[in-house]
Formats: sequence, C-alpha cells, structure tokens
Amino acid sequence: MSYLEAIKIALFTFPFLAFLFTSPFILWQYHKYGSVNKLRVLIIYSFILYMICVYFLAIFPLPSIDEIDMSGPICQLIPFGFVLGIVKEIPNMKDIFDVFLNSSVYTVLFNILMFIPFGIYLRYYFKVSLKRIAIFSFIFSLFLEITQLTGLYFVYPHPYRLFDVDDLMINTLGGVLGYFIAGLFIKFLPSRETIDLESLEEGKKVSGLKRITRFCLDVFIYLIFIVILSAIIDIRHVGAISFIIYYVVIPYIFKGQTLGGRFLNMRLVFPNKRLFRLFFRLVLIVLYFLVIPFGVGFIYMFCVRNFELSNILIFVLGAIYVLCLGIFYLVNITNIFKKKLLFYDKVSKGEYVSTIGEENLQKCDENE
Repeated sequence: MSYLEAIKIALFTFPFLAFLFTSPFILWQYHKYGSVNKLRVLIIYSFILYMICVYFLAIFPLPSIDEIDMSGPICQLIPFGFVLGIVKEIPNMKDIFDVFLNSSVYTVLFNILMFIPFGIYLRYYFKVSLKRIAIFSFIFSLFLEITQLTGLYFVYPHPYRLFDVDDLMINTLGGVLGYFIAGLFIKFLPSRETIDLESLEEGKKVSGLKRITRFCLDVFIYLIFIVILSAIIDIRHVGAISFIIYYVVIPYIFKGQTLGGRFLNMRLVFPNKRLFRLFFRLVLIVLYFLVIPFGVGFIYMFCVRNFELSNILIFVLGAIYVLCLGIFYLVNITNIFKKKLLFYDKVSKGEYVSTIGEENLQKCDENE
C-alpha cells in the first residue's frame, strides 16, 4: 500500500470521526465564544484530518499474520543508523535524482515533511513554544513508534514494523522545522487573538444554529433530568411536572435561561410578566410542534381503523401526511436558521439574546 492509499483511507474515515467530534466542538465554541468561527472550524478540522493521515501512514499497510516474520528484529536503537544506509547506497547513485529516489533518503525526507505541519499547527493556532513543540513532536512520534512496536496494540503477535530511534529524532526535527516555517507566513494570517475577538463579537448575536443547538442540548439534559427525577420521586404525571420545572421554573429562576441556554450563553427575554410569558410560550410551542401535527396523525389512524378505506387510499393519505409533516418541520427549521421569529415568539414577545456582550446583560436586567 502506497502513501497515497493510506491518505485515501484517512479521507474516507475523516467524515465519520469529524461527525463524532462536531457536537462537542460546537457546544464548546458556543460556551466559550458564543459563536462558531468559520476559520477556526477550518483550522481545527484540517488539524484532525492531518493527525488521522499521519496515524494511518504509520500503521498501514496492515499485513496478514502469515506475512509477519516472527523471528525478525523489532527495534533499531542505533542513532543515525539511516546515515549508514545512505552511505552504502552512494555507489549505486548516478545522479541527483537517484539520491532522492533512494529509499534510505526519501524515507528520511518524508518523515521530516510528515511532522512539519504538526509544528506549524502548534505554533500558529495553539501558541506552543519551540521547546514544547520539540517535546510534543517527540511524544507524538514515540506514540507512533510504540504503536508499531506493540504490533498495533497487540493485535498482531509480533511487530510488523521496526521501532526506530532515528524516526524519533527525524520526526522531532520535522516538528521543530514546522515551528520556524510557521514564522515565515504567520504575519499574513489572522492571529489566534483576532479569531477569538471576532468569535466573541459574533457571539453577541444569536444565530439560528445556536438556537437549534440549544434546543438539542436542552432535550438531552431534560431526558437526563426526568430519569433522575423519576428515580428519586415516585409520583403520577412525573413527565408533565418535570417538563414544567425544566422549561418554566428553571428559566424563571435563571432569568430566561434553561440549563442548555446557560451553558451556551443565551437567554430568553420578555418585556414583562416573565413567568406568565414563559408558560404561555411553552404551551404554544407544544401545540404548534406536537399536538396539532401529531393530532392530524391520530385522526388519520382513527379513520383507518374505523372506516373501510381501500389500501390505495390509505397509502396515499399516509404519504400525504408524512410529506406535509416533513415540509412543516423543514420550513420551521429553515426559518429558525434564517433567524426569523416564529409565531409563538411574536405572540409571547420573547427574544433570544446572547449573554456574551455586556449590552445584552444590561438589557436583561432592565427588563426584570
């Protein structure tokens, strides 16, 4: 398997790992900055892709157990052993192209190049010093070498690649070179401080994605809340009670913030009568998103069970209902992304504001 094939596997794997990373990343960005900066997303996700590529380049190709030489060496502990390999090949090198095409040479160059981006990322975005970049590069290289030494964490009964001390030195050198290379163009790129300031400035607004993120986070926290409450208190209608507590009582206590909203630095403000408007808005949301849409579904099921309808008619009516339901939710989600106020916000006069900016905090205090 060539280097390009290992990178292809990394590109194929990246979307799945990025998907797992996306939700925690978005939550943390909203918590810390109040927004998700596009340049930061590009930097972080490209760094993840880079790390995946390096890891796959270190472990692939994976041989079959029968192909492994159980009696072969497992370590190369002589420093600068690669120099001896190059010296032995010099008589066979006719020109400069033979030098770079020689495996002893291009392997060294590739190991240096492989770690240069590591040093660039660490200096540019993570603000790591030269000394720490050297240490982190060594540790990262050691991790890769131990992965090989253990036969991919003992999946294989014997290492299928050498633990090479030269790789530790060469990879560390690559990371250090990355530090100096980053200095050549770092002045032309927005600094980490600039990205943070832009994120905080953008965080003073409440985007549609932030509202949807708050909704999903609140649903997740609420499910945990109702499970805990059900385990502690054995009462009837625990679902309705916990629903009121989470979406009315808690926001009232925290001045318009649910637990999810508090984590994401956003609150719901009203001109007056906060408790009444919180409850009234919640009733409207339940009617709008649950009772009416699914009530139509119950009517459909009632008709199917109590009237003799043809199979074709049942299918057509069911398809129409599902299609309309999907369009209904899609239109509302789209409107939220466009930061449009839905009718229940207009009726209750509720408005989401960010708690990142001091102006919004003062606005909330004045409304109380």
